[in-house]
Amino acid sequence: MRFLCLPGAYGSAKNFGVQLGPFAKHMEDRGLATFAFTQGEHEVDPPAGWENYFGSRPLYRFINAAEGGGEEDAFEVVRRVRHIPRGLSPEATLRLFSKAGQRRRPAADDYDWAPLRGALDRLLRIVEEDPEIDGLIGYSEGAMMAACVCAEENKRWEEEGIPRRIKFAIFFAGTPPLVREGDGFEAKLADEHGTVIGIPTFHVFGSNDPLVYSSVALYNCCDPDAAQLYDHGLGHLVPRDADNVEQLGDTLSDVITRINNEAESDVSVKSSPSSSKEDENDDANASAAAAAAAEVYNTSSSSSAESSTAASTTASGSSAVSSAASSAGSATAESDLDSRSSHGLEAEVVDGIAKIHLK
Repeated sequence: MRFLCLPGAYGSAKNFGVQLGPFAKHMEDRGLATFAFTQGEHEVDPPAGWENYFGSRPLYRFINAAEGGGEEDAFEVVRRVRHIPRGLSPEATLRLFSKAGQRRRPAADDYDWAPLRGALDRLLRIVEEDPEIDGLIGYSEGAMMAACVCAEENKRWEEEGIPRRIKFAIFFAGTPPLVREGDGFEAKLADEHGTVIGIPTFHVFGSNDPLVYSSVALYNCCDPDAAQLYDHGLGHLVPRDADNVEQLGDTLSDVITRINNEAESDVSVKSSPSSSKEDENDDANASAAAAAAAEVYNTSSSSSAESSTAASTTASGSSAVSSAASSAGSATAESDLDSRSSHGLEAEVVDGIAKIHLK
């Protein structure tokens, strides 16, 4: 399996190669996966006071919050997080978080979705142009963008029958996706919309992450029969210690092997010729059923579900959550990159993918 890896806010393909290095090397050594890295297109400066937290520059974001009218002081976001009451559901917590910051953001009709739309279309294009990519890994803001890609593919599969390219996604400190609706996007949380990501998913979070509810909300909107949770017990970061890396490898080995076997089985079934008249009849019946289903779909596809979620509010909240957590998930924690250097890693970005050698 080949994963496209998406860094968090104020990250880069080069620095994410360092963050994910122990995990990626472990998975490659076991023959389970290979990795390609990309990054956002918006070069940004880190928040004041966090200049040395994110590793070597340049730094990037997938979404430039200033362009969408949702720019917000990261420290203000953290202060809001600390005042959110305990005991609420993950979805209720996200809504409360978004409501608390609503006065700082534009109304839904005024929100500029172009930055998010451009970032999503670019990622979909990268996946489409590289036939080997069949998995996604995202951290923080990158996890939100990975979830958006999965949700978009799920929507296209359900509404248009377009096959999904992504077979498996791993989210580190994730955030629920924003789903394209008309000219904008809509936050679809599980308590209102159920499952919005139907492929197998793996959700890595830390119980000491102040934004852990966001990871759980993402888990809740994925297929419950194909989603798994893993708690590394730390904060808002990608675990690099040997114990967690080993345990993640053991767990993911079973998941990836099963997905690969299912994919090979599907290919085998599709490529084997029918050997009996009964098989031919089954194929004919299946074609007729598919045609009937298509006719029914064409009749009803114009209807759409109503939503009570304010999309721009949650959208800005999701972006603020991921960026603030990347910069200030723990006020006392050391940077995940402070004691490591990306010196010696070379990252050449070609067609959106950075070519990185993992030592």
